[in-house]
Amino acid sequence: MRELAGITYREPFLPIPEHIGEIEKAGVIFDYSNITKCIHKGFFPELYETESDLHDWADYYSSYFQTYIEKDIKNVLNIQDESAFIKFVKATASLTGEMLNMTTIAEICGKDVKTVRAWLSVLESSGLVYLLEPYHNNFNKRLIKTPKLYFLDTGLACWLLGWNTPEQLINGAMWGHIFGSFVFGEILKSYYNDGIVKPQLYYYRDKDKNEIDLLISEGDTLYPIEIKTTSDPTKSMISAFRCLDGIPGIKAGTGAVICLAKERLPLSDNVWILPAHLI
Repeated sequence: MRELAGITYREPFLPIPEHIGEIEKAGVIFDYSNITKCIHKGFFPELYETESDLHDWADYYSSYFQTYIEKDIKNVLNIQDESAFIKFVKATASLTGEMLNMTTIAEICGKDVKTVRAWLSVLESSGLVYLLEPYHNNFNKRLIKTPKLYFLDTGLACWLLGWNTPEQLINGAMWGHIFGSFVFGEILKSYYNDGIVKPQLYYYRDKDKNEIDLLISEGDTLYPIEIKTTSDPTKSMISAFRCLDGIPGIKAGTGAVICLAKERLPLSDNVWILPAHLI
């Protein structure tokens, strides 16, 4: 999104005033319609070289996906059952933003867990999916250890799942998950773009079901982030941030609720309401 807006600032995202101020200097104005169109379109550069219509959009992803299977995947995995692989990729798209469940994916595509694990590793290595590891330490045995699955290009996910227009997307049952995948993907790309291939990004979930969508670790500081489609976040949405206070040797940094608000505002003493265009 920074590249599309012509922003040259390239530091990795942190929810701190210094970073946010640099993005604000560019004077980008919140535009709900533009954000939803971009999320639906996806972020392959070819789609932005010319102003494509929805027919071109569908043709592009159809061609891309077929090429991906024919040239990249079959050579690596020696897939005999192409229809099962297509079901598998659609399953990963439908489960974006959720905790990884190999068994569920295996049931959807009719393959065993071993096959799903092999297929998933290829999607991961080719950059289509990302497994976000949970935060853990040696002091808290109640932390969940299952990674969260993110399908990184929202446009490809929309095409795979049949969300053919931005309106269908934002009115559909998966809008929250797709928006969350968009925000996570933008943050991840900000680290990749700075040459950091293994960023210290995690999510938090414990056995009491306290959950924080994203933790950014820098030194001894954890920056907590919630991702919501609302334009009017409430303090109840950051109640899990308190879980960071009891971690030995760690301090909680500035937090944020990244959402569809129009402007940056304080939500509490140390948490910002942060519009998605300021990532």
